Amino acid sequence: MDSKSQISGKLSEICPNGRVSSGISGLDKMLNGGIPQGHIVVVMGDPGTGKTTLALQYIHDGLDKGESCIYISIEEEKDSLISTAASYGWELQEYIENNKLEFLKLDLSDIKTLARRIRVELPELIESSGASRIAIDSISLFNIMFDNSIESRIRLVELNKTVKNSGVTALYTSETSMKNLFHSKDGIIEYSADGILFLQQSEIASDIRLVLRIIKMRRTLHDRLYRPYDITENGIIVYPTEMVFVDEGTGV
Repeated sequence: MDSKSQISGKLSEICPNGRVSSGISGLDKMLNGGIPQGHIVVVMGDPGTGKTTLALQYIHDGLDKGESCIYISIEEEKDSLISTAASYGWELQEYIENNKLEFLKLDLSDIKTLARRIRVELPELIESSGASRIAIDSISLFNIMFDNSIESRIRLVELNKTVKNSGVTALYTSETSMKNLFHSKDGIIEYSADGILFLQQSEIASDIRLVLRIIKMRRTLHDRLYRPYDITENGIIVYPTEMVFVDEGTGV
């Protein structure tokens, strides 16, 4: 049996129902059981909406289930992310020491090295670690570092192809556009992703609320309404049965 078949078999054992938990029960309910295995899902939102928290929660959930995971950071250092996770009670150091969690910090100052690491090192790392989940925080920074939109698209296609061929289930974070909240800052990733989760801070009844909406999720039925969520000391909690009404034109 080749390595790809072995990885595929292992992933089937991890999620026999073809679903991967987001690590948030309320969000899984909105997703009709979780993220379809092998999907690339983008979490879009402004600063302060909990994108990195959601990515860490997703990875910690996999580790807690005995899976191997990879976290790719393009901005924050490993120690900072470990501290952020620890603030929610997720101790990642032991998983790193036991080779269950791989941290990869990409250097934005060297585009050629970055491209080579994505093309060559990432597939090798996924195969050698047996990872079933991967998080990239943030894909916005990855896209804007290239000279033009054409090169950015080429590199993104290469990255997505690598992720797809590996069979892992991926979660990317992305900043939203200033002109259109439902689009990423670069306006590229949402068209190639399998799913988009939109996080927003909205003023509702003179109160600032965090709301979440599933913009799209291929090959599965899912909730399409705005649902409230909180960022607590234990991570993100989504309330899948509560309804909120958001004016999409103003966010109020």
